[in-house]
Amino acid sequence: MRHTTLGQLDVSRLGLGCMGMSAFYTGANTDEAESIRTIRRALELGITFFDTAEIYGPYKNEELLGRALAGRRDQAVIATKFGTIRHSLDGSRGLDGSPANVRLSVEGSLRRLGTDHIDLYYQHRMDPATPIEETAGALKELIDEGKIRHYGLSEAAPDTIRRAHAVHPVTALQTEYSLWSRDPEAEILPTCRELGIGFVPYSPLGRGFLTGTIRSLEALDEHDFRRHNPRFARGNLQRNIGIVEVVDAVAKDVGATPAQVALAWLLAQGGHIAPIPGTKHAGRLEENAAADGLELSAGLLERLGSVDAAVGDRYADMTPLNK
Repeated sequence: MRHTTLGQLDVSRLGLGCMGMSAFYTGANTDEAESIRTIRRALELGITFFDTAEIYGPYKNEELLGRALAGRRDQAVIATKFGTIRHSLDGSRGLDGSPANVRLSVEGSLRRLGTDHIDLYYQHRMDPATPIEETAGALKELIDEGKIRHYGLSEAAPDTIRRAHAVHPVTALQTEYSLWSRDPEAEILPTCRELGIGFVPYSPLGRGFLTGTIRSLEALDEHDFRRHNPRFARGNLQRNIGIVEVVDAVAKDVGATPAQVALAWLLAQGGHIAPIPGTKHAGRLEENAAADGLELSAGLLERLGSVDAAVGDRYADMTPLNK
């Protein structure tokens, strides 16, 4: 597996998003042994970059990753997130970027992950009640103390990124980006490139949609987040299948899978980009990892890049995003 840099942080070009092992998607929390095997297989394949968050579970995913990496911590770059649980109040869900909450959050994550430092610590969502300068200042203190090595932002707008970066350099910006989520191309990616900030696309396979395996909601259990996602709503789902058909056609042309093509397209969008496709299964992980060796021609990249935009919002409520 080749590597790239997010700011000054060295990571594998493809990471592993661990969320679905413990939360939100069909099959979460059903096979811990397979999830641990998948994480350890990632290390064998040269994947060093692992993404989790305290809200995944909550807490279960960090604990799972900590168990899987026990005795292997020095092989991994761990990224986790805070800011959507109010530890400084009553532990309820809600946005909290206050310095007090930053400190309470990091101590819990360090304990659950079984480590003395976090490599990349993101603010998961921006808190409109706390100036970003205060949050970034608290994160700088954690860097100075050695509890975190780098910090990042998730779903932040360009002005917020610039203000945080002025306090202490932002290492990475994480947001949704794929062939069916192209929004970052307008402002976010140019801002990151200008400031030397790495970019981490989450849901690079369109929440599994770009694999071509989801053709109806019947494949998803009743608690699956996607059942309530506008892009998976019945009418929108059928309209969005046209995107998958283009990806599938290119995959047939190059002798690859749709997932590999979708990831190869992302990797071709420039340097300092590290997608984090998620999976609970070692076989899917191996399939995704092979995208690192897939080079698409300029013509195929143009063909993929010209697909229609996805129909429907990314979330049912977009209010907390991009602040």
